[in-house]
Amino acid sequence: MLSYQHAYHAGNLADLHKHALLASALDYLTQKPKPLTYLETHSGRGLYRLDGVEAHKTGEANAGILRAEADGWLPADHPLLEAVAKVRRAYGANTYPGSPLIAAQFLRFEDRAHLAELHPAEFAALEQVAGFASLHHRDGFQMAQAVTPPTPRRGMLLIDPAYEVKAEYATIPRAVGQISRKWNVGVIALWYPILTDKRHLPMLEALQDAHPEALRSEVGFAPARPGHSMVGSGMWVLNPPYGLAEEAERLEAMFQRHA
Repeated sequence: MLSYQHAYHAGNLADLHKHALLASALDYLTQKPKPLTYLETHSGRGLYRLDGVEAHKTGEANAGILRAEADGWLPADHPLLEAVAKVRRAYGANTYPGSPLIAAQFLRFEDRAHLAELHPAEFAALEQVAGFASLHHRDGFQMAQAVTPPTPRRGMLLIDPAYEVKAEYATIPRAVGQISRKWNVGVIALWYPILTDKRHLPMLEALQDAHPEALRSEVGFAPARPGHSMVGSGMWVLNPPYGLAEEAERLEAMFQRHA
């Protein structure tokens, strides 16, 4: 329980998909002169080293963000690449931001952020880099229930579990429904892995039945290593910002060409 550490997977192809959509959404949301609130249920440590032991052990960043940068998968002015560049100027060339630090590159003085992380070591690391946010060392869904509807009311929630417990696939639709009823104007984004056993499908069917208007973006790629069960990345977004569907289509075409 609570054994997952994203340092082994930071910057992989799933991060590329998820973070490109996150950065695009926040880039649009922060163009309007109205404050917003950003929330995360599973924040991780916020900053990762791509020259660390964990990244070298899996090589997933080499096949993900580093390959994408070297081969020009994304345009130079893409919001994700601009956010990564800002983080590297602050923390070093061999770093990669998790979603909290990606969000930090877009949030303004008048915006607010709430970040939850339950893993003790990951939370301690998050404290070192997330001074811009209110931090919650607790279950992320409990935090979201307590904070929503937030002030400012306009905003975005990212749900990015490790799915260490299979029961999460069954409980997430109910949690999303509860939060969306309390915060019907919020952008709610859920990341999920696409696995060979297709265990994500009942969760997606429940979400789509309850919210047929939501955006669903999926990309496929080869397993990170022989026997690895993740063969793709999905993002399900309720109340997607303007233009995000088009960005999702561009990313899906990009993965078809390169991954």
